[in-house]
Amino acid sequence: MALLETSKYPQGSVLGSVNPDLASERQTASFSVEKLTALLDGGTEQTRIRRAVVEAIESDPVFSRENQYFQTQNERYESAVRKAVHLQKKMHEMGWTENGPEYKYIYRALAGDVAFLLHRVFMRSISVLGSDKQIAKWIPLATQHKIIGSYAQTELGHGTYLQGLETTAVFDTATQEFILNTPKISAMKWWPGDMGRSATHTVVFAQLYVHGKCYGIHPFIVQIRSLQDHSLCPGITAGDIGPKMNFEHVDNGYLLLKNVHVPRENMLSKFCEVRPDGTYVRQGSQKINYFTMTTVRISLISDEVLTPLMKACTIAIRYSVVRRQSKLKPGEQEAKVLDYQTQQEKLLPQLAAAYAFHFINDYLQELLNRGYREIQKKNFDMLPELHALSSGFKAVITQHCTAGVEICLRACGGHGYSLLSGLPSLYTKILASCIYEGENTILLLQAARFLIKCFMAASAGQPVPPSVTYLAAVKHGKCPAKNKLDFLSPDIYTEAYQHVAVRLTSSTAEKLQDLIQSGVKKHDAWNQCTVQLVQAAKAHCHYIAVKNFAETVEKLETKAGIQKIMKHLCDLFALHGIFSNTGAFLHDGYISPAQMDMVTASYLDLLAVIRKDAVPLVDAFDFTDKTLNSALGSYDGQVYQRLYEWAQKSPTNQMSPAYERYLKPLLHNKLSKL
Repeated sequence: MALLETSKYPQGSVLGSVNPDLASERQTASFSVEKLTALLDGGTEQTRIRRAVVEAIESDPVFSRENQYFQTQNERYESAVRKAVHLQKKMHEMGWTENGPEYKYIYRALAGDVAFLLHRVFMRSISVLGSDKQIAKWIPLATQHKIIGSYAQTELGHGTYLQGLETTAVFDTATQEFILNTPKISAMKWWPGDMGRSATHTVVFAQLYVHGKCYGIHPFIVQIRSLQDHSLCPGITAGDIGPKMNFEHVDNGYLLLKNVHVPRENMLSKFCEVRPDGTYVRQGSQKINYFTMTTVRISLISDEVLTPLMKACTIAIRYSVVRRQSKLKPGEQEAKVLDYQTQQEKLLPQLAAAYAFHFINDYLQELLNRGYREIQKKNFDMLPELHALSSGFKAVITQHCTAGVEICLRACGGHGYSLLSGLPSLYTKILASCIYEGENTILLLQAARFLIKCFMAASAGQPVPPSVTYLAAVKHGKCPAKNKLDFLSPDIYTEAYQHVAVRLTSSTAEKLQDLIQSGVKKHDAWNQCTVQLVQAAKAHCHYIAVKNFAETVEKLETKAGIQKIMKHLCDLFALHGIFSNTGAFLHDGYISPAQMDMVTASYLDLLAVIRKDAVPLVDAFDFTDKTLNSALGSYDGQVYQRLYEWAQKSPTNQMSPAYERYLKPLLHNKLSKL
């Protein structure tokens, strides 16, 4: 069935036929690839819309990424701006809107290689934190690109710890303005995207002072460049922070403010405002400032984290059935690399994780939508749980996926190290996700703080949010598994994960209490528990990911073979977690050494089962060749021809001035001496 799919993307076979080693993998799929794609997209209609968007973007030469691997930082930036400007035209021409169903697929089709991404965050922060009047003034300007926005929160000296930000905004009742300053070098805004060269305005987060009193961090809309000639406004010093590991197309910037005056109405005031006489008024919860971050964290999981892992799995798995190396059996031809158990054990757990996290992303998205509806009604009850889950999962998923992309890269051997494989840029890009929008350790500790609080509440018989009700149900038992097949029962492994999560949370809470009772100050006691708190937060997220995957699988339709293969992936995801963290499960004897051997046996058996469907499972991610931009991962599997063809395009293959300047004199010198 799958052979027919080569026509799905005409560019799938630029070099002619599909490599027979790859074609044979598609003939034996145990499920309908097309139906799995629709499941991942959320329905056949979504798949249709996404493919139409991809087709429209990829058939437009302005959006080409063909020479991306050969471009300089300046060329990448200029290309990203050209694409962003052209995209406005394209959207108009296609009838796509910011709120339309097509919008979320545009970024994926462009592979993120477009400018003004922070412009969206700028608009979102105004929508969430601004008053109706401010939204009416600024959003139309931003939507029509009459202004270009950025989001200036992070400083040279402070990132995750928002209360520590040092930029100041002092209210002057005489002029009805806020005066913004960067009081010292560590207070300089550093890293905001689009600010280095593009932005005309930015939302600056600063400590608000009124009549000498500090009211904490508040957001202000500040113009930084002239709308006439793009020159910097008075009191503004700004520029680009220089080369980075990736994101060469983004102009991450720095910003210094010296007595910059902004009108009173430029402080975003949906929840707090300063009246003309300097009276400070708060309405609703101050925690709302975290909501923008929470929204960004959850949206980055799908765009910046899941997509790279899915792409890396696609590239590495396709390449592993095309690459043949050594002989498994004497006298036969060299074996496909994916036929080796060690290669399966590297790649298939990453594939299972990509699916597990896709379903967790759906879960978080649903929670976020519910939370947003509550916030609209001025009910902030869901915020703590939302904040904890988005923080914990942002950390766990980014770490897991970053490690996964690196495993895929290494699993491709030498060719994986070539930029043309697409893997190095996926790796250096996803690595940033562990750092931005909250440093992972700190996020895990924020999730842990919520866990400890809820554990204490549950222990006292008080109600707790849905995701942590399990903390109240402390069951001291042993794992009931009798043989290796028992470990393919979701109840058995979900229970094991729950046990570990409860144990780590409760033991850390007890240690914390003991320290405090022995006279250690609260903050010192907390610091002495942080390593275990991080473990508890990870265990909590891992448990929810396994439980959610199992529940998702249970609800799937049995037809078209989808539920069966998803169940295998769910089992693999869960057992891989136990196999890789044996200590946590053996620690208190919940799982015995004999049962751990059963886990290992079931886990290794699953590798061989999922191996048969590995290629169809990555085909279901439905990346076109242009989106993958990989010589190793193309749909047709013509790896070696493509590597050679792409290498020909490298500017390094033109005669270099180094020959005339250095090589020629060297060679001729040596020759004359001979």
